[in-house]
Amino acid sequence: MKKLHDAFNALYRGDNILKITELRYIPRWSVILIDILIILFSIQLSHVFLKNLDVKINYPEYRTEKRFLIIIINVLFMFVFKTYAGIVRHSTFFDFFKIILSSGSTLLVLLTINYVSELGLDDSLYLYPNLFLYFLISVSIMFFFRMVIKQFFSVLVDIKGYSSKMRIAVVGVGDASVALARAIMHNPNYPYRLEGFLTGRSDSNRALLLGYKIYNKSRFFKDQKLMSQFDAVLIIKEIMSKQELEEWMTSALDNGLKVLKAPTLSKMRDSDLVGGISHLQIEDLLNRKPIKIENEEVRQRHFNKKVLVTGGAGSIGSEIIRQVAQFSPSLIVVLDQAESPLYELELELLEKFPDQKFKFILADISNSYRLEKLFEIYQFSMVYHAAAYKHVPLIEENPHEAIFVNVLGTKNLALLAKKYKVNRFVMVSTDKAVNPTNVMGASKRAAELFVQSLQNSEGNMTKFITTRFGNVLGSNGSVIPHFRKQIEKGGPVTITHPDIIRYFMTIPEACELVLQAGTMGNGGEIYVFDMGEPVKILDLARRMIRLSGFTPDEDIKITFIGLRPGEKLYEELLSDNTTTIPTHHEKIMISKDPCMNFEEVDVLCKKVIISAVKRDKLQVVRILKTIVPEFISNNSEFEVLDK
Repeated sequence: MKKLHDAFNALYRGDNILKITELRYIPRWSVILIDILIILFSIQLSHVFLKNLDVKINYPEYRTEKRFLIIIINVLFMFVFKTYAGIVRHSTFFDFFKIILSSGSTLLVLLTINYVSELGLDDSLYLYPNLFLYFLISVSIMFFFRMVIKQFFSVLVDIKGYSSKMRIAVVGVGDASVALARAIMHNPNYPYRLEGFLTGRSDSNRALLLGYKIYNKSRFFKDQKLMSQFDAVLIIKEIMSKQELEEWMTSALDNGLKVLKAPTLSKMRDSDLVGGISHLQIEDLLNRKPIKIENEEVRQRHFNKKVLVTGGAGSIGSEIIRQVAQFSPSLIVVLDQAESPLYELELELLEKFPDQKFKFILADISNSYRLEKLFEIYQFSMVYHAAAYKHVPLIEENPHEAIFVNVLGTKNLALLAKKYKVNRFVMVSTDKAVNPTNVMGASKRAAELFVQSLQNSEGNMTKFITTRFGNVLGSNGSVIPHFRKQIEKGGPVTITHPDIIRYFMTIPEACELVLQAGTMGNGGEIYVFDMGEPVKILDLARRMIRLSGFTPDEDIKITFIGLRPGEKLYEELLSDNTTTIPTHHEKIMISKDPCMNFEEVDVLCKKVIISAVKRDKLQVVRILKTIVPEFISNNSEFEVLDK
């Protein structure tokens, strides 16, 4: 009541007519009262109609008790079907259906009463045409009342937010684009206002779609006056090729328009469609086509099995866990030494997979005694080894730490996998292990060699598999979140070298391929993934700046700071003396790298671990260069060892 009073006071004062939009809903008692008045009006109107049509009425006009009976029965069914319960400003066909049920039930009861009265009193209580006419009038007016209120609030909301809404042009005239445009039109509470459609076709210049003009792409972007009527273009990424997406983005950004993207086609429902509209991100331009995974084979490999994932709180490890959990293993043991990320992951997984059994272990993989207890207790069937130190400059300064985690940790896990007859051991490696120029890459290559050597060692029953891929979008330490933070701060965006290039892959895509490779391997293979086309980091930075609404080198400066210790201009997935063998999966190849026998690599690994314990940096790197002869340091203090 107070809300109604405040709203009407605002109207009376005239200080802000739009304050009525702050009223959440009309009170239910008000709706019931209005519906009762509509009933009374409908009774009277139906009687007047019949009189004016000269219909002979063979009984006295409605007396008070007859009117009262109609009202009582109708109100009773209003409470049964809760016609008053909906928020009037959001009335839908469902509310109309409830009104029909309520009034229809009233009509049936009155017809029954009429029939009984005819049998008992030889006379009708009501005139039949009058009842049917009353039904039609009452239903129509009740629904009309709701539609008027709905339209009234809709107009007020439009007036209130008209100037602040983003004026958008939807790209495309297909079914998906029309569905998107309709959703925007029917959701006035969101900050978007449809102003037209854009298409590459030239046969729709004079056509209208949903009452809005269709503009040809080439003419639209040449007409500055026309473009000034828009703030953004809205694209549906899924219905475009990568080239089309690039063209639309470039045209819009070059002309000062923002680029928005709609949610995926699978989420195109009015309930969440408009809320899912967001700014186009650089990840959208780098994403590749979805991978086809042989889910049945992967499912059988994990179903009802015990799985260990090391580095489980990291970006790769956590995604492996999410994907493995979909195949209903009997237990997933998540191991990591980072306490807070492990706890956060625990909360997420327990909520997301309430029926899956997890065990969260805080441990260091360099501690073999701690690890052995886990292998002894759980008897794992699959081990995914994703734990690793990966930040090149940090590891270049602290090479002994790379030995403890990347070499000793991998050695501990691999030997325990062999000892406890784990079915498959899948190691996650990196493209920096190929022709390494830094300690991190060399330590990962040494780990690869150790894992490979175990395959043909005496008494081995485990299949040791290595997967190798490049940078993943959104991972911890990835260049994209780093650039994004720099842009948000107003720049400058720092790049090590103008010619530096990198391969990129999404985290889910990389993990899907890890699972697939782990399933198809026979042991001893190094699987390399098709990373697509390399991306020049300078171009990446320029695109990100433009997508953020700024102009590179004007609004946001780009500065070059020089290659970091151990960094190289480009990464490789294959070494110079390597051949590849295709597999039945188009995205996965087998790399035939040089191998070492177990005894040889084991002796060298023990030596480098002893040097790491002594914190002898030069000796650590010297032994690494013996294990990995192709390791040539670049922009590093360890270049002296190569002379």
